[in-house]
Amino acid sequence: MAPRVHIQRLKLAGFRNYASLSLELDQRHVVLAGDNGAGKTNLMEALSLLTPGRGLRRAAYGDLIKAGSAPEAGFSVFASLEGMAGPVDIGTGVDGGEETGARRVRINGAPARSTDALLEHLRLLWLTPAMDGLFTGPAGDRRRFLDRLVLSVDPAHGGRALNYERAMRSRNRLLSEGRADPAWLDGLEAQMVELGVAMAMARTEVVSLLSGLIDDSQAHSVFPAATVRLEGFLEDPGLTSAGDMETAFAAELRSGRGRDAAAGRTLTGPHRSDLIVHHRAKAMPAALSSTGEQKALLIGIVLGHAQLVRGMTGHAPILLLDEIAAHLDEGRRGALFDLIEALDCQAFMTGTDAQMFSSLGSRGRILMVADGRVSPHRETDHD
Repeated sequence: MAPRVHIQRLKLAGFRNYASLSLELDQRHVVLAGDNGAGKTNLMEALSLLTPGRGLRRAAYGDLIKAGSAPEAGFSVFASLEGMAGPVDIGTGVDGGEETGARRVRINGAPARSTDALLEHLRLLWLTPAMDGLFTGPAGDRRRFLDRLVLSVDPAHGGRALNYERAMRSRNRLLSEGRADPAWLDGLEAQMVELGVAMAMARTEVVSLLSGLIDDSQAHSVFPAATVRLEGFLEDPGLTSAGDMETAFAAELRSGRGRDAAAGRTLTGPHRSDLIVHHRAKAMPAALSSTGEQKALLIGIVLGHAQLVRGMTGHAPILLLDEIAAHLDEGRRGALFDLIEALDCQAFMTGTDAQMFSSLGSRGRILMVADGRVSPHRETDHD
């Protein structure tokens, strides 16, 4: 059996409300307990930077630098971990200054070619209170959620999405400026077609695999089963092959140039697709379910996807579960902890009350967070 991917050492410098922090960890789950505003979510955000993207808050990098720091200070996040390819040291951060640039990544002390290199060593999934409105919020939030799920099993997905956005912005600019050179537009649209179809197919595959896992596990889970599907131009059931999708998308872009020029944006493509979720047992859209049911559906989807990642990569992802226990009764909390343990992953969880995590027992380590400082919980730490 492959060793559990887990963080063994975490160091922060100049990050949010942490001037400096050094934590020694092991394979156990980690609970960060403390009052609101103590820095629990800040620490989770630092962990979320160990994967491509802008982290679980999607904050500008300049906002992550500790308030009151010298302009050139920047911030850094360092982790030693047992990774998917063995032991590894990862460092990331940004330099300060008037213009905070892209963050740097070092792996075993050497500059990484891109943040995508992080996916060779670990995969991360997270749930935060800000995601509680996922099913009732804008489609863009659900696309970002889905694309992060896809990225955790298909590391090339992020690059495809980024290049698609670049090509689309260039097309939009040409159309808006009235410089509709057919050759330029043909070239940009060809890129959009190739990348967009690849994005749609990757999303469809993940949704299909996730649906299968939900089908297999629904009888044994305390969390309600979700029905998930994609809705959009490229997800039309009549488009049965990649060739059909490419032909239809290319024709739609060409015929829609005048419409898109008037709108100032591209009105068709994978950037408009939506993830549709239903509460299966009630045959009800997730958006119409109760707040508690929506939370439970989301937990079930994330746990199901963690199982998918483990099956496809041979390693379970690290889970970041912010305020996960706040709206669960004691029975569901215990069942959640059992499911996490069964995944053979390391999970970081936060809460204001350490006692909510008592059923973790020796499987977890509780740390108290106060004013940007972290200390062991006297009654539960076993070190």
